[in-house]
Amino acid sequence: METEIMLPDIVPAMTLPEIAFFPQALLPLHIFEARYRQMLQDVLASDRLFAIAGLDFQHARREFEPPYRIAGLGMVRACQKNVNGTSNLLIQGLSRVEIVEIVTDEPYRRVRIRALTSEAGGASVENRRMRDQLARLLLLKTKLDVGISEELTQFLNTVDDPETFVDIAAFNLCQDKALRQRLLSTLNVHRRFELFARQLRSDIDEIKLRRKLQGGLPDDQIAYN
Repeated sequence: METEIMLPDIVPAMTLPEIAFFPQALLPLHIFEARYRQMLQDVLASDRLFAIAGLDFQHARREFEPPYRIAGLGMVRACQKNVNGTSNLLIQGLSRVEIVEIVTDEPYRRVRIRALTSEAGGASVENRRMRDQLARLLLLKTKLDVGISEELTQFLNTVDDPETFVDIAAFNLCQDKALRQRLLSTLNVHRRFELFARQLRSDIDEIKLRRKLQGGLPDDQIAYN
C-alpha cells in the first residue's frame, strides 16, 4: 500500500497528543475547532488526504504544537457533518511519512512530507514466524488483561501480512505511548516485531507477578494482602 500511492509534497496536518497513526489503522475523529473545520472542508474538496502527527511534549514549551518527525498520512473514508457544524469522520492510515518542514500554520497547519517505505529486515519466513509469535503473546495477554478486546485479537488472526499485522496491533494494543511512536518510526519490520514482543513479554510477566502477590483479592483490596 505504501509504495502504490503517489503522495503530494505538501499536505494538511493535525498534531494530536498521544497519537501514533499507523498505515492501515482506522481512526475516528471528532472535528470541532474552526481551523480543522476549514481543513476538513478543503480536504474533502480535493484528495481527502491529511497527516496526523503525535505531539512532541519535550518541545511543547518552546514551539507551537511541535510534531514528531515521523507521522502517518491518512485518507478520509467516511464523514458525517453535524447540525452544529462539527463533523465525525473515519480516517484510514495509508503511509508513514517524514515531516520535512512546517510550511504554514494559517489557517491550519500544512507540512511538507517525504514518503517512507518499510524494509523487511529479515527473511519472509522469519517475519511470518515473528507474526505468529506476536499473535500468541497478544492472545496470552488478552487472557490475563480484561482491558484488551478479544474481538480485536480475533480480527488480527485474519491479517496474514506480517507488516500489516504488527502495525494494526501496535496502533490498537500497544499501551506504551513512547513505544508506539518508536514503532511508527522504525522502518525495519523485523525490528518492530522484536520491540513489541519484548514489551508484551514484560507486560505479561508484570501481570503474572501482580496476580501472584495479590492472591485472590480484587485490585481495590490489594493493600490488605
